Amino acid sequence: MKGLSVLGSTGSIGCQSLQVVDNLFDEYRVAALVAHRNVDLLAEQAKKYRPDLIVIADDACYLRLKEALPKFAGKILSGEEGLLAAATIDSADMVVAAISGVAGLLPVLSAMEAGKDIALANKEVLVAAGHIVMHKKSELGVKILPVDSEHSAIFQCLAADEKSSVENLLLTASGGPFWQEPIEKMAGITVKEALRHPTWNMGAKITIDSATLMNKGLEIIEAHWLFDMPYEKIEVVIHPQSIIHSMVQFTDGATLAHMGYPDMKVPIQFALTWPKRKASGLPKLDFAGLKELTFSKPDEQKFPALRLAKEAGKAGGTMPTVLNGANEILVHRFLRGEIGFLDIPKGVERVLQAHVSTQNPNLSEILSADAWAREMALNF
Repeated sequence: MKGLSVLGSTGSIGCQSLQVVDNLFDEYRVAALVAHRNVDLLAEQAKKYRPDLIVIADDACYLRLKEALPKFAGKILSGEEGLLAAATIDSADMVVAAISGVAGLLPVLSAMEAGKDIALANKEVLVAAGHIVMHKKSELGVKILPVDSEHSAIFQCLAADEKSSVENLLLTASGGPFWQEPIEKMAGITVKEALRHPTWNMGAKITIDSATLMNKGLEIIEAHWLFDMPYEKIEVVIHPQSIIHSMVQFTDGATLAHMGYPDMKVPIQFALTWPKRKASGLPKLDFAGLKELTFSKPDEQKFPALRLAKEAGKAGGTMPTVLNGANEILVHRFLRGEIGFLDIPKGVERVLQAHVSTQNPNLSEILSADAWAREMALNF
């Protein structure tokens, strides 16, 4: 039986990962759980899964967690020390990296150095430091298995095919709630409207990223690193039904598509069971019931975040790090009502324009660029 450490266990991906563990009860046990500050849910998870270690990242919540679990037999830690302990715990064979944002970078690198395979749900890790993470993967011989539905789809479509036979990677995007919205009305979009995703049930930050299409831009950068594919061979296509999760076009004219109902438990379970598959109990596609599958090109004038991400990815260096850091802050400012919806990409662009990029940055330079971007975005 394999041990699993879930970083971000109380978030959307973390909770669904534990539901997958329930289905894989004969293959996986939970070794460690990490939450940000959701004490109540973390305590419930600890009672159910009895891990060796639980961690609350916010130090201020530590005593409340201890009080909620007076009979807990494992260790209870907090802060960065606890987070790194959960990422490297001996009883875990795989780490589910589901912490949002660049905060997941150091735990992922630590887990890899400890010989853990990574089920990667945190795209910002590769956006901010793809060259470092992928070099570590090759150097250490650990596996990185994508959990994002789009990247899992591409991973499965590629299978054993040679990279040289790939013509294009096609990342599908639902388009979010505003892909048909007239551009002149987008300035007045409210937080409530932006959080109303048409097909996926996700956390607030990624839902806003999906509404601006920044999420798809970040996925382009992630796909570049995961599959060692030039940006010129990575395209985005709007597919509002979210049935096809991504496609691979080959040089012989064939296109392979990965299809299924939108449910994150499918790619999560595949990451945990790869290279095998196991029954999930999830519904299979009813093709006779599918009314239509439609596709269109994204409008980068309406959704400039997509253009900004592609430009930052091609520029390389610390530009993707700055793109990601600024976007995180601006999304949270929008969620707090401090700025408007269109101010998110406007602010990201201003921060990028002010940045002097460092090429081939080391980890210290990446973290410095991230901190700089966040400070700039706070003052936008």
